[in-house]
Amino acid sequence: MSGGVDSSTAAALLMEQGFEVVGMTMQLWDYSDREEGEEGDRAATSGSCCSLEDLYDARRVAATLSIPFYVVNLEEVFTREVVDYFVKSYLSGETPNPCVKCNEIMKFDVLMRKAMELEADYLATGHYARIEETDGAMRLLKGTDPTKDQSYFLFTMTQPQLRKTLFPLGSLTKEEVRERAKGLGLRTAEKEESQEICFIDEEGYGEFLAGKAKMPPGEIVDTSGTVLGEHRGLYRYTVGQRKGLKLSNGPFYVLGMDMRKNSLIVGGEDELYAGGLKARDVNWINGAPSAGESVTVKIRYRHPGVESVISIDGDRVELKFSTPEKAVAPGQAAVFYRGDELLGGGWIEGALE
Repeated sequence: MSGGVDSSTAAALLMEQGFEVVGMTMQLWDYSDREEGEEGDRAATSGSCCSLEDLYDARRVAATLSIPFYVVNLEEVFTREVVDYFVKSYLSGETPNPCVKCNEIMKFDVLMRKAMELEADYLATGHYARIEETDGAMRLLKGTDPTKDQSYFLFTMTQPQLRKTLFPLGSLTKEEVRERAKGLGLRTAEKEESQEICFIDEEGYGEFLAGKAKMPPGEIVDTSGTVLGEHRGLYRYTVGQRKGLKLSNGPFYVLGMDMRKNSLIVGGEDELYAGGLKARDVNWINGAPSAGESVTVKIRYRHPGVESVISIDGDRVELKFSTPEKAVAPGQAAVFYRGDELLGGGWIEGALE
């Protein structure tokens, strides 16, 4: 339970369905230097990492629902598996996705094991996604609400995990969830959603990374090697970025980084387009597609998806887009769909010409 409307409503809906519900909140980050607050079948509900205020809201919702509530301190593993991954990715010239890692490791590995220790039959979350069983295999599907579908963040899930997971909100829209929450008298019914990375404060990720590692300034160059200016440290930039370059005669966009030379490579918007991508560490939910099959790939969360022909080599894939796509960023997740079904996904290694 994150303290938001989604996980709160998920818990209430499970109770309506006859489950014995236990509320669980993960304490993942030390907010003591940022804010002050008050003292702080069967299913266990969970949410994302949250502020102290969110934790208190989760506790109050649990009290309203008259369900047991536990706070699980997972700060150490979160720092090691998510924060350190975030830092390492930026320092190696990639653009990380900590939300995918948080789902993969914190929720559906560590927290699921905690839930099973409580003798829960399922771990339930407020994700907008659906699970269906077909011919004995579990399928992961997009949420019904296209504006809220969160299946993209779940591509690392396995068959055993899906069998132990419930997504009570998968067939609802956000508006329907808020209406249900209002009808149930939940204090989180009108609560705004958090859009930021939980461990990054108002100073932004650049300052956060600057406090973790030192990377010197370097040259900004175009694709021919002509020096155009100076960057403030490669970790402050990502592929497709336009703002903050402070270059004349633009606009210029970040095309990539040369980590060996400590150079930031920029170019015009037309140079951002790629004909495909390569991805590593691919996970398939229910078996890999056939070689040469056409799939839809999303190269970032809000990307609409592009039809692509896929080639598979072990846990690596190569995709050729039907139309060129803009800003393929190494380190981001590439997630593959067939219609509403999520087939799998992996981590982008690089773009194809």
